[in-house]
Amino acid sequence: EERGVLFDVLGAVEAVNARQKRKLGEKVAALFDGRLEGKTIAVWGLAFKAETDDMRESPAIDLIESLLAAGAEVHAHDPGAMETAQRLFGDRIRYARRMYDAVEEADALVIVTEWLEYRNPDFERIRSRMHGARIVDGRNLYDPTKMQKLGFTYVSLGRNAV
Repeated sequence: EERGVLFDVLGAVEAVNARQKRKLGEKVAALFDGRLEGKTIAVWGLAFKAETDDMRESPAIDLIESLLAAGAEVHAHDPGAMETAQRLFGDRIRYARRMYDAVEEADALVIVTEWLEYRNPDFERIRSRMHGARIVDGRNLYDPTKMQKLGFTYVSLGRNAV
């Protein structure tokens, strides 16, 4: 741009990426008819990708900021990025040492990063700790039909909700 060269494709890519980051928050809000005030939302995965503590460009940042702005309480877990998250969010969110602690009394769970330990959780343990059996899966880790059979309201990206 400084040299007068237009990169329309790159601008379009950036716009799509920004829109995708907002999708998770929109899906969570839709579960509660847009009313997140007083809701507790568990977030699994803060890092941009698994096996790192790097949160630069992580969709978790936009998600958490939108949840907080809407009046929700956020309980977060990440196997590698907790210290990085604490520098970003301070005491505005609760940090769970274990993934199942994050879902304690949560109204919904959002999966942002596909860490290995999130791939095969104990769904009964999750359901028994939550206020609501709602999962928004930003990584499409789980089978929608299986989640329905387990009694969850399950929303993923690019697939039909069950």
